Amino acid sequence: MANRKIYIGCSGFHYKEWKDVFYPNGLAQSKWFQFYCEHFNTLELNVTFYKFPTEKSLSKWYSTSPPDFKFSAKVPKAITHYKKFNECERMLDDFYTSAQNGLQHKLGCILFQLPRQLVYSEELLHKIINNLNPAFKNVIEFRHASWWNKIVFAELKKNKIIFSGSSYPNLPDNIIQTNTSLYYRLHGVPVLYKSSYAGNFLEELARELSTLKIKEAWIYFNNTWGTAAIENAKFLQRCLCNS
Repeated sequence: MANRKIYIGCSGFHYKEWKDVFYPNGLAQSKWFQFYCEHFNTLELNVTFYKFPTEKSLSKWYSTSPPDFKFSAKVPKAITHYKKFNECERMLDDFYTSAQNGLQHKLGCILFQLPRQLVYSEELLHKIINNLNPAFKNVIEFRHASWWNKIVFAELKKNKIIFSGSSYPNLPDNIIQTNTSLYYRLHGVPVLYKSSYAGNFLEELARELSTLKIKEAWIYFNNTWGTAAIENAKFLQRCLCNS
């Protein structure tokens, strides 16, 4: 994995199930993020999906993390789920600005998680692309199988947008490369957000990553209901260290 940067982390870190298992017994919750940073080099910010972030709140993440730590920020659902990219130019511009100013050089990717009800159409694809600011590392995670098609792959590649691969019930789990940066989310299969991944699945993922011509990879575990995310992320770290 020489000459490429691999970021492995979880989608969030503040889970009560991790207490006394990942987080040491007696460790104050105020110290949880600091402890998380000792084990992982990135965090996917789910909190920005539910509440529009302020520059001040993101600056706190910046100031309390190590110098080489990176964040991927999920776009608020007000944009992706409620407005569905309609008349949201100003709102999206505000998000980009807050993310850039708050996280500065620790900003990794901007993640757009689409709702499951959004079915592919050429018109919608172009609407989404036209809303994105190409100055950022934009990632789109589709939740409907209709988006796994050659037109989508080609258009994202042309516009340097990252197609997020995902392990998600009833969706293709293959890696799709549309950029020199790769993004992959593991949500838990068959039980969404809970199921743990077998070692051979993660070993195969590591092997495939090692064969791709990429500059960086962003891998996030979202099976955080329980401790599977922590265990799987650490296993994948070991696999990639040995590859």
